[in-house]
Amino acid sequence: MARNKEKLLLLLDVGPSMHSVLPEVAKLCSMLVEKKDPLEGSKEDQVRTIAVQMTAQGMKMQSIVVRGRLSQDANKSIMDENDRLLSIWSKKTGTRTVYVDNPTSLLGALKTRRITPVTVFRGHLEISPKMKIKVWVYKKTQEEKFPTLKKYSEKAPSTNKFATHQVKADYEYKAIDGSSEVVPPERRIKGYRYGPQVVPISTAEWDAVKFKPEKGVKLLGFTDASNIIRHYYMKDVYLFIPEPGNTRAILAVSAIARAMKETNKVAILRCVWRQGQQNVVVGVLTPNISQSDKIPDSFYFNVLPFTEDVREYQFPSFNSFPASWQPNEEQQKAADALVQMLNLAPSGKEEALLPEFTPNPVLERFYRHLELKSKQPDAAVPPLDGTLKRITEPDQELVSENKSIIDTICKQFELKENPKLKKSSRRLLREKPSGSNEEDGAADVSDAQAVNSIEKASVVKIGNLTPVQDFELMISRRDSPEWVAKAIKQMRDKILDLLTDSHGGDNYLKIVDCIVALRKGCILEQEPGPYNSMMRHLYGYCQEKRISGLPQLLASRELTLISKSEAADSDFTDDEARSLSVKTEPKLED
Repeated sequence: MARNKEKLLLLLDVGPSMHSVLPEVAKLCSMLVEKKDPLEGSKEDQVRTIAVQMTAQGMKMQSIVVRGRLSQDANKSIMDENDRLLSIWSKKTGTRTVYVDNPTSLLGALKTRRITPVTVFRGHLEISPKMKIKVWVYKKTQEEKFPTLKKYSEKAPSTNKFATHQVKADYEYKAIDGSSEVVPPERRIKGYRYGPQVVPISTAEWDAVKFKPEKGVKLLGFTDASNIIRHYYMKDVYLFIPEPGNTRAILAVSAIARAMKETNKVAILRCVWRQGQQNVVVGVLTPNISQSDKIPDSFYFNVLPFTEDVREYQFPSFNSFPASWQPNEEQQKAADALVQMLNLAPSGKEEALLPEFTPNPVLERFYRHLELKSKQPDAAVPPLDGTLKRITEPDQELVSENKSIIDTICKQFELKENPKLKKSSRRLLREKPSGSNEEDGAADVSDAQAVNSIEKASVVKIGNLTPVQDFELMISRRDSPEWVAKAIKQMRDKILDLLTDSHGGDNYLKIVDCIVALRKGCILEQEPGPYNSMMRHLYGYCQEKRISGLPQLLASRELTLISKSEAADSDFTDDEARSLSVKTEPKLED
């Protein structure tokens, strides 16, 4: 290779696992550093000779080339020559050459641990009962979990060299009556909550109930690629390849993959990876057309959700907001400039933070500190390394170079502190009922937002004075998912309490306002069940007590059940929701 501008760096792991092969490594190093006689052939011939010898010895070497911004005196011809020689090396040894241009990419390219690919399935892809293709399935991506930290005990004698220092936990089950008798396994049974009760299910029953599908991968059908929404992809990505060496399988996979690519179709599969697996996986198969003649076509497989796995959230459209809440032309330009400034793949440059070259900063920092602690037990936790900062923080050099864009975005979207409102403004907002169209005396929108931000976190219970406002604040809290259920339950209880405590219809208007708020909240959160069951109970109570005023008031406000068109989980169609009525009885005369 040309040695006047670039150097060859050979990194070797000489830990205990490498001791047995050190003689072979020494032989390889001798071959690499030995000066070759020019008469032995060209540089290309020498590289081929070394590559053949490495392949014969079962050796592989991955080349990582670090190139930053090229200076004006960089010799392009030498770099091209080296690239050509590395390309020959890669083809002959079955390895690849990786090019990086920054420390972060170099850190990601230096793989400290090689994960041997293991198939999750080997068998037939069943297109039909008469057509089956032999395939192997691997995991293409899998989340690397944080290492499990086990408990360590210092109770073991220091003289015992074979002590494991493990901590084991033993559990005893006793009756709740306070007796000290230990309940043996044969007298214990698992219980599962079903509503307010616990249903006991024995091991034999559980084994009988378990779903035991047959192992295999079957095609269910094809659909347009546009029908599979990207955010439906779940879990890991799998790679389907034809059985290696099976020409018929390779041709069949290639034919189907290319036909799917040309027609923009994807396949829906039903997969059970192993015998005894208790769940069935349904997913989408996407064609992966190879760009190399030596690599066959394949498929990518993504798991799709079932209806129980999908979360649908209803959000209002930005178009429904007033113009004062939407960005003006200058604000939009400032936002566009910010997006372009932070583009990770600008034209003419390599894309930054590529997944295959970006290490997990949490794992990387942990293992660095673990290595440090193994050498210096009392060492303090070091600050975050600059290489990892480039992953977790914006590029400070890029930010400083584009300070004017940052200043413009800050100027266009100026942040102001919400002042504390006076009690009079608070009362004014509370006195205005939810959904009111009154404009006289209405507080400013910014004041209302300030009240929400101040009071939202403090409302934990629906009170008697302003139940509607309390409900709206509780259901809009996002610091815990429990607030929605709590707000709906408390509002239902409040409505029924108002109905029970009503005398001569004095609470009817307040009840109607609460029902309006509850119905709106249940539709927004897509929780129709609590509202519908409450309304049916309310009408039943009115029938039983011969109350006609409240049902008539509800009918005049068109407060029906929540239908399927308003919430997908509802059990009522539009006609069924509107048909809810009460046969009122005439009042008895005194």
